[in-house]
Amino acid sequence: MAKLIVGLGNPGPKYEGTRHNLGFMVLEELGKRLNVKWRSDHGIVGKSAIKDVECSLLMPMEFMNNSGFSVASLSQKKGIVATEILVVCDDLDLPFGKMRLRPSGSAGGHNGLKSIITALGSDQFSRLRLGIGEAKAETVDYVLSNFTPGEQKLLPDLINHALDCVTCWVTEGATAAMNQFN
Repeated sequence: MAKLIVGLGNPGPKYEGTRHNLGFMVLEELGKRLNVKWRSDHGIVGKSAIKDVECSLLMPMEFMNNSGFSVASLSQKKGIVATEILVVCDDLDLPFGKMRLRPSGSAGGHNGLKSIITALGSDQFSRLRLGIGEAKAETVDYVLSNFTPGEQKLLPDLINHALDCVTCWVTEGATAAMNQFN
């Protein structure tokens, strides 16, 4: 069955490299590895296969709080059910560099996940939360800030680890990926 992998972030150069765009960073790297040709359709969209599993990749081009529209529209167009969707996003509640995969659940205060749950009418999609650390300032200012130089050095390892988890989720399922990466 086809999968939809979504990376959350905010569109535009102003937000590139910020903590809130970590989902975009993971999808961009996945696209490079898979030689994806990106196009515009419900956001920035690509198509490829991970170990013979057909995957659509999506970076919604609405702001984080409205990203659900793109996810619901593309999943409906492609006939992909919620349980075959993986959303990659940042998480304030996890220390920088930690990851947590869940097969379903609440938004946990993340407005992008809240938008997707509302648009899909379901919370039965997987989410890979990537730790950006606890806000050291006003939450909005913190998530829209750049990573520190020390964090930037560790970012490639976090992204590679996240991509290993995405691959495991696609090929072996959420339970296997949680057992291996949580």
